[in-house]
Order: sequence, then C-alpha cells, then structure tokens
Amino acid sequence: MEELESRIEQRSQVSGQIPPVQPDEFNDLAAALELIWPQADARLKKRIVRTLIHEVVVDLDDATSEIVLVIHWKGGVHTEIRVPRRRRGQCATQTSPEAIDAVRLLARICPDLVIASMLNRNGLRTGRGNFWTQERVTALRSHHRIPVYSSERRSAEGWMNLTEASALIGVSPKTLRLAVEHGEIAAEHPLSLGPWIFNRDSLNTSAVVEFVARTRARRAYPTIPTTGQGSLDLSST
Repeated sequence: MEELESRIEQRSQVSGQIPPVQPDEFNDLAAALELIWPQADARLKKRIVRTLIHEVVVDLDDATSEIVLVIHWKGGVHTEIRVPRRRRGQCATQTSPEAIDAVRLLARICPDLVIASMLNRNGLRTGRGNFWTQERVTALRSHHRIPVYSSERRSAEGWMNLTEASALIGVSPKTLRLAVEHGEIAAEHPLSLGPWIFNRDSLNTSAVVEFVARTRARRAYPTIPTTGQGSLDLSST
C-alpha cells in the first residue's frame, strides 16, 4: 500500500512539472495532420474531427447538380466544398463521359490500342482509376455499342485525319488546322493531345473550295511593298 501511494505521489509530481502547451505546438500538430491521418484508426479520426469541426451543413444546388457542404470549423472559419451529385442509377466507378465520347469519335480512325494510348496521354483513366489498355477500350466499346475500327468502314464513310484531309484539299496541315480553329472548316477534336477528325463530305463544300482558292491566291501573289511605303530604320536599335 505504501509503495502504491509512493508511485502515485511520484506521478503527481511529474505531472505538475509538465509545462503548458504553447500555440506553436498546436501549429506543428496541424502541419503534421496529413502524416497522422492515414495512420490513425477510426476512433482517433473521429476524435480529431470532433475537435476541429463544429458542424457540417449539407445542401443541394439543383442548378449545377452539385452537393454543397459548408464546414463550420471551431474558431469561426467556414469552408465550402462542392461535389458532383450522382444521378440515379449512376455508378461511383463509372467512366467519365469525356472518355466515352473520345472513344466514340476516335474509333472512326483508330484501333483500340491507339485509342488506349491517346486516353492515357491525355490523363484520362477508367472508372476505377486505372490506365487504359486495348482490352479495356474494347470492353468500353462493347458496353456502349460503339463499332470497332474498320479501315473499310473508314474509307466508305469518309473519315480521315489532319494529314489526309489537308492532302485531299491541297493545303498544308497547319493551314487546315488554323482554318478549323477559326471556324472556317468543320472537324472533331475529342482530345487536346490527339488527332483532328474530318469527314470527306464536310470538305466537299463551296466554303472549303473558296477557302482553298483564297489560300492559293495568297501564295501566288505575295504582298509586294510599294515605292510609296516608308522604310523603317532599325540601325539605331
């Protein structure tokens, strides 16, 4: 009994010697939260959340189809977080519409292996966050009933890339690309780091014929300075 009382007394003395916590120590803990959180168990995470957060208010924004969360932190600071609202029947691991649309368009001029490479190059992933492979592109096409690439169908329907389209109308690829970007010629560009997709019918129009004529005229008659134009003296610069 005396030994137990002695140990209690020793612990009391040690506890009394512990200095008060300084504000900088709390700042250090906040900075280390990203390291602590993944290793903490569920019980500790709940304690951390209850310590830091006063309440969370959830609302729906029908205009943007988003869930709006407003976190009221202890201390008076508020943080708003918006997350896309999942539609009824939509799976959390569903492939993005951007990737599906890209596959639908690229399948007109590219086989599945090339499509997989382009999706990866543009940073797109599967619904589960994986890199694309030929097999995964094939599975996606099958699920969404997207026809497999066929050179015969491509030729019959008139699909072509930038190089082929520029050769068809007789201008350089750069000239054709600029015309598309200026809205003079129609084309699809599903991925920023991917091919332009043209259709033969859209290149057989009067607007394209006029564009080609203007381009060739500029090449045939380059701008010639007249005698009335002044010269710019750059010798002093």
